Amino acid sequence: MPEVLLPSVLLHDHLDGGLRPQTVIELAAAAGHPLPADDAQSLAAYFDQKRSGSLERYLEAFTHTIAVMQTRTALTRVAREAAEDLVEDGVVYAEIRFAPLLHTRRGLTSDEVVEAVVDGLREVPELAWGLILCAIRSDRDSDRVAELAIRHSPRVVAFDLAGPEKGHPPELHLPAIRRVKEYGLGVTLHAGEAAGPASIASALLRCGADRIGHGVDVVEDCVMESGEIRAVGRLAGLVRDRRVPLEICPSSNLATKRWAAEEHPVGALHRAGFTVTINTDNRLMSATRQSAELELVARRHGFGIDDLALVTRRSLAAAFCPEPLRRELWENRIAPAYRKAGASVSPRWVPDC
Repeated sequence: MPEVLLPSVLLHDHLDGGLRPQTVIELAAAAGHPLPADDAQSLAAYFDQKRSGSLERYLEAFTHTIAVMQTRTALTRVAREAAEDLVEDGVVYAEIRFAPLLHTRRGLTSDEVVEAVVDGLREVPELAWGLILCAIRSDRDSDRVAELAIRHSPRVVAFDLAGPEKGHPPELHLPAIRRVKEYGLGVTLHAGEAAGPASIASALLRCGADRIGHGVDVVEDCVMESGEIRAVGRLAGLVRDRRVPLEICPSSNLATKRWAAEEHPVGALHRAGFTVTINTDNRLMSATRQSAELELVARRHGFGIDDLALVTRRSLAAAFCPEPLRRELWENRIAPAYRKAGASVSPRWVPDC
């Protein structure tokens, strides 16, 4: 990993999982919401879910961030600061996701919630971005989220299902998924984070997902020897051969899976030809940033400069953004930086390679 901060593309980052601890404290004071700690360092330690051991436990920390994101002012501030933090970390394009219906508890309409987030992101012109709206898979209001996503296109680029995975298959939300696909929005579904390959199969084969959020459980349909993938099952072969983008979030997976860093299969998946992208998931709860995720796969999983360039290119190709923006980002910002760092990449954007 070169010492220079390389430009990156981030496809999986939750707005309510990336707040600055000091911002949580200040917003909580304004909202009258009690917190488990009253200084930024202690609160950051509380939010750090590296030892959570399960997705359900990991998600518990969100009760506090969502509680303080219930006003237009708070939402705009959080979105602006998220964009600022991403730009400072080298991110040139980000797809930021959140569940808008969770932010209507103090009187905001769902449209006002989305508008407030858009206002905050617009304050940071250095970042190119799109929004992904999440429905909560354990709820039954995904149709409302789908219609909201359509109303706010093109600022909203895709629809997602988030929340507890086990016991809540994505096909329960097929009408909403079909509606956004008919309109032309992207679909990326959390799957294979905590419910095995069957969840990926449902998201991909029954729901037609364009990308898989996490998808790390696909490795359970592979034959591993000495840390490498030697054979793939039917589903894994389909994911690989169709080049379905996997939004891998290494630090988050280490927390929820109780894996040691070297046990994560991200390197094996990448070397076996899966379309791996590297992401943060929740920068606050995983105590991470995009550059740290790239450093992790470089240090622990053998990703060299050419691998990082390939991952970045695949992330850009998988992004739900217009082709002219992909070309501009690659040719003017990403490729020149990677070439300067020694990567063997084309200076020209070729849509499919």
